[in-house]
Amino acid sequence: MLEEPSPARSVAALVVATGLPAFMLSLDNMVVTTALPTIQRDFAASIEQLQWTVDVYTLPFAALILAAATVGDRVGRRQTFTGGLLPFVLASAAAGLATSPTGLIAARAVQGVGAAAVLTLSLTLLATGVPPRSRALAVGLWGAFSGLGVALGPILGGAAVSGLHWPWIFLLNVPVGLATLVVVRLALPESTGPATRLDPLGIALSAAGLVAVVWGVVAAPTDGWTSPTVLAALVGGGALLLAFAAWQRRAPHPLLPPTLFRAPVFRIVNGVALLSNTGLYGCVFLITQYFQVEKGLSAWEAGLHTVPCTVPPLFVAPFAGVLTARFGLRRLMVVGHTLVALSLAAMTVVFATSGPYPVLATAFLVCGTGLGLTYPAVSSLALTAVPASAEGIASGVIGVARELGVAVGVAVLVSLFASYGDYRPGVFVDGLVPASLAGIVVIGTAALLSTRLPDDHAASRLSPSFPPGKVKK
Repeated sequence: MLEEPSPARSVAALVVATGLPAFMLSLDNMVVTTALPTIQRDFAASIEQLQWTVDVYTLPFAALILAAATVGDRVGRRQTFTGGLLPFVLASAAAGLATSPTGLIAARAVQGVGAAAVLTLSLTLLATGVPPRSRALAVGLWGAFSGLGVALGPILGGAAVSGLHWPWIFLLNVPVGLATLVVVRLALPESTGPATRLDPLGIALSAAGLVAVVWGVVAAPTDGWTSPTVLAALVGGGALLLAFAAWQRRAPHPLLPPTLFRAPVFRIVNGVALLSNTGLYGCVFLITQYFQVEKGLSAWEAGLHTVPCTVPPLFVAPFAGVLTARFGLRRLMVVGHTLVALSLAAMTVVFATSGPYPVLATAFLVCGTGLGLTYPAVSSLALTAVPASAEGIASGVIGVARELGVAVGVAVLVSLFASYGDYRPGVFVDGLVPASLAGIVVIGTAALLSTRLPDDHAASRLSPSFPPGKVKK
């Protein structure tokens, strides 16, 4: 059984200690996307290099998430968490000082290594540190920190790019990260998971398989989906992941216990997370550049134009716990994903017809509201569907699903974009419209899949077949 957290540590302190890193990572992702057109001009970067600036972060992130969750369970979640936070901060400084696309891409890769531990364990540390009765509220507030990063990302990114220079979008992480390290040491209790041995072969197979698959997906828009290198990466990565699944069934201490996927809720919520991020981030990658490329606005002006989309999650996410008690997580996920799909459809009409901005702003507002409903709900369901002692690895699995969705979404939608348009005013929209339509279909599928969740999600918890973890006071 998990021990009760120390009374001296309030829920507020735990939320701040885990929410600050979530804010920093969300902020980092948003400001990078906002600055892409400026980076492209300064470095004369190709669309492939811009895509790698976003996706190279995903390669180590996806590959190391499960390993980070397992190491955290064994040696200490807070220790592993801070061990990822420090390299993320240092890599952010390196990205800000980069003088070429290659240097920037390399720094982004190191950021992904650190983020694998930070984002995976922040939610687990929060879940194990607060009483069960406070979890829904705590997860909602944690989601609000992520929403704040999303909300401020375009504004701060635009301000840094327009008023200073784009390297400041990365240098901003340094003071935030250092402050977070102090708060974490003061507020977060150490906790561990099941006292099992590591699974080196499982870690190697999963990491190699995920890297191969993500690399193949990222390289496909440039090299072609049927090119020998891409096919080799996708087929080889798939074979490694199948070998990983086979090994997990017989491993004495599996990295990913097969028991997890016996819960229908856990399978469905991971599918929803994958589809949601595939459709959303593929669209976001292109839409955030629409105002600069197509409309000729500055980065600062472009950031202000996206505020109607990025601000609502900040206010909606904290109320997710209250709404869950009244309507249930399934309804939140269905309604939220439906709102996102409908808003993207309205945006696509505006893009295709050069419609007025107020219509686009309204669609942004609806989209942001939908995101505020879905993100905390997905996180809560991923943890609710498993025993308390398996929450660390469950958080890792949902992280893999989300990051794989980011990579697949950007790659597939960029491929569609490149087939019909390019980075020229008047032609950019020709590629944006079909890419957005594809994103709508994918997010609509996530909404349909969400309807398969049971009304009483708590009844879907697995039998407690995992050894218990503990919280250290």
